[in-house]
Amino acid sequence: MAHATAHIGPDLLETHLQAGHHPLLADEPPSNGGQDAGPAPYDLLLAALGACTAMTLRMYADRKGWRIDALDVDLRILGTPEVRHIRRVLRIAGPDEAARIRLAEIAERTPVTLTLKQGIAIQTHLAEQAA
Repeated sequence: MAHATAHIGPDLLETHLQAGHHPLLADEPPSNGGQDAGPAPYDLLLAALGACTAMTLRMYADRKGWRIDALDVDLRILGTPEVRHIRRVLRIAGPDEAARIRLAEIAERTPVTLTLKQGIAIQTHLAEQAA
């Protein structure tokens, strides 16, 4: 299963992440008290959805033998804190219109899309304090 860690020190909002064996950096923009040293948490969420969408659609197109010259996924979180939604726009160059429509349908069923739509339980535990 997927695994990630986050570490923040006593100063600043800069957060060091480890996603699998890949180091990442997250931060907030200055307007939220950060230094803009990396993407903010919601940007990382959208990036994960975008990556999953692009990879899934590429795999599907490859299985179907559809040539994709370029596939771009543009994502935005819109709405208010009480009622939010994600707008996803696909730009797909290469396949015919029927294939593009089918790829848009498949985008609605990528693994990260389904997880976000269904919601996911989060259980928080405290680690034992070192002696």
